[in-house]
Amino acid sequence: MKTTGIVRQMDSLGRIVLPIELRRTLDIAQKDSLEIYVEEDRIVLKKYEPTCIFCENTKDIIDYKGKNICPSCLQELKKV
Repeated sequence: MKTTGIVRQMDSLGRIVLPIELRRTLDIAQKDSLEIYVEEDRIVLKKYEPTCIFCENTKDIIDYKGKNICPSCLQELKKV
């Protein structure tokens, strides 16, 4: 894990601001969703990118009956 030397205070509602430098580096834009993980005693934030439930592809994901699926897996399912 890399240290950035950046320290931020949490406000009374439990919010912190991610510095613009980090958001630019990690390609996080306004309104992007972040996943929150806990690893041992650490909180990990990761940009949420939905993946195909079958092949874990992240490109051109569509919602098919409430599940994330890529076009190629959808075509394979239609063949069955």
